[in-house]
Amino acid sequence: MEHQENILILDYGSQYTQLIARRVRELHVYCEIHPFNISIEKVKEFSPKGIILSGGPSSVYAAGAPISDKRIFDLGVPVLGICYGLQLIAFQLGGEVDKAARREFGRAKLIVDSPNGIFKDVERATDVWMSHGDSLTKLPPGFQPIAHSENAPICAIRNETKKIFGVQFHPEVMHTKEGKKILGNFLFEICGCTGDWNAASFIERSIEEIRAKVGSKKVLCALSGGVDSSVAAVLLHKAIGSQLFCIHIDNGVMRRGESAQVVKTFRDQFHIALDFVDGTGIFLERLKGVSNPEQKRKIIGKTFIDLFEVEAKKAERGAKGGTDGAAFLAQGTLYPDVIESTSFKGPSATIKSHHNVGGLPEKMNLKLIEPFRELFKDEVREVGRALGLPESLLMRHPFPGPGLAIRVLGEITPERLEILRSADDIFLDELRRSNLYDEVWQAFAVLLPVQSVGVMGDERTYENTIAIRAVTSVDGMTADWAHLPYNVLGIISNRIINEVRGVNRVVYDISSKPPATIEWE
Repeated sequence: MEHQENILILDYGSQYTQLIARRVRELHVYCEIHPFNISIEKVKEFSPKGIILSGGPSSVYAAGAPISDKRIFDLGVPVLGICYGLQLIAFQLGGEVDKAARREFGRAKLIVDSPNGIFKDVERATDVWMSHGDSLTKLPPGFQPIAHSENAPICAIRNETKKIFGVQFHPEVMHTKEGKKILGNFLFEICGCTGDWNAASFIERSIEEIRAKVGSKKVLCALSGGVDSSVAAVLLHKAIGSQLFCIHIDNGVMRRGESAQVVKTFRDQFHIALDFVDGTGIFLERLKGVSNPEQKRKIIGKTFIDLFEVEAKKAERGAKGGTDGAAFLAQGTLYPDVIESTSFKGPSATIKSHHNVGGLPEKMNLKLIEPFRELFKDEVREVGRALGLPESLLMRHPFPGPGLAIRVLGEITPERLEILRSADDIFLDELRRSNLYDEVWQAFAVLLPVQSVGVMGDERTYENTIAIRAVTSVDGMTADWAHLPYNVLGIISNRIINEVRGVNRVVYDISSKPPATIEWE
């Protein structure tokens, strides 16, 4: 298979860095985000067809400002600097940057002075999104200005010979009307990319890599039934067939009928070797009397590892077909998780512990296989479609590893879980009936540790409160509450109160992330 085209994005701390990657990927060109201080050797090893310098909150003159190795400009590789990236080009190559007379934040009118290269087929006057305090006041030698705005006489620059470009605005945000065209011009006109990176090419390359890495060894996969682990399982099965062994553990805090559906789909439809473990009893026993959410997560994580280890040893003993036993553990880690821990901002603070199968690889001496560690969620769904997974599974909302345990606030009992399961079932059922399920990123019910007074059939009640939550998002890193129609909310509330014994009040959560998280615990 011929060499894949790579675009390198260097991160200087912009809130939009991930967005640059998404836009490049949407144009079917593969890219990766790396910290600004990546070594020049690593850059050469990555062999990029182009380099994009992200924006960032710093001033190039500030103490501790993120400054890259200047030698990236001597590699003969096209460079596009965005906002801070433009100022860094000027700063490192002999230009000057100054605090602007007028800072620019928000929409601005860009006037294109040189309608070719990155501005090929872009309107002469076009709307762009600005977000900068410093401005370019003196061009570096060999550069010329190619666009301006009312506030900034130099809004975009280029060095024709070295193919180095800089723009003061953010082409990656949707407020920049022709931003995608500008990025596309950089990729195709300047870098000479062909744009042939897609789900099919990803699958082909992944199968090659998985086979080369795994050899004749066995791969274990913890199959939750979520999008990421499901698509990973089918991809691995396509690559290594019977060397894949999946384990699905019902932790007792799944949604209604979920485990049965997982087993049916993967055994019957995909003919994947799947071991089903009903761990309901042991999970609920260990969770008894526990109210602290982090403690719940830790108990569920540890219990999962205990049960998984037992099943993995069974799988290893029963390994057939000349495999050497289990040597790998497959996980559905996604790119946002990787970026959060490797960007120059350093590992992000632990807001809540993530429930992957943490601890297992070291404990069982397993190597990790993470086929999606460079993909965003929507890209995993595209891969799933190309592999023939059902749409009902691919469009399934994200579901936390600790499941309903962190949606039953306070103590977990079988009775409280049943109340939540029933309410959640009604909520999702009504969203599907109204064709709203696929419109939201995530929707779920939460059982609050709050009882309130109600009236049912002329009698006073003192019963539970259910909160329902629906959010819209692109990748879960930020989210807005979903503006569901009032009549649908009304139907959901009536059904939950009438059909779920023990509930007399339903509330709708209208907080966004940030400041709130999507889950309540």
